[in-house]
Amino acid sequence: MSAQTSTLDKLLRLESLYRQGYQSDGVDRSLDKLIALENAKTRQELNALRVHLEALERKYQMSSADFQQRFDAGELGDAADFFEWSAFYGMAQSLGQRLKTLDIETSSCTSDATSTR
Repeated sequence: MSAQTSTLDKLLRLESLYRQGYQSDGVDRSLDKLIALENAKTRQELNALRVHLEALERKYQMSSADFQQRFDAGELGDAADFFEWSAFYGMAQSLGQRLKTLDIETSSCTSDATSTR
């Protein structure tokens, strides 16, 4: 069994307990901290990618979104910079999606905490 499967199994067990009415301040605080740590780590990774993307955008005088559209359409050729740019852009998009998910979790945890006060 992989670590990912094991973690998912643990989360599913917690979900099952919580759906049955179980509550634990310790688990809640731990999950809030884990989400906050993942959020910070993801933001740091995204900021590092943005530095690379911005350098390429300046060098080639186009936005990353425009670049990706043109690259996908085969308009730009096969320069190593373009493959790197495409990879960085894809990674940035994935990290952006992860942040949206983490921010949803963070805001729901915050609203849950404030609604019980």
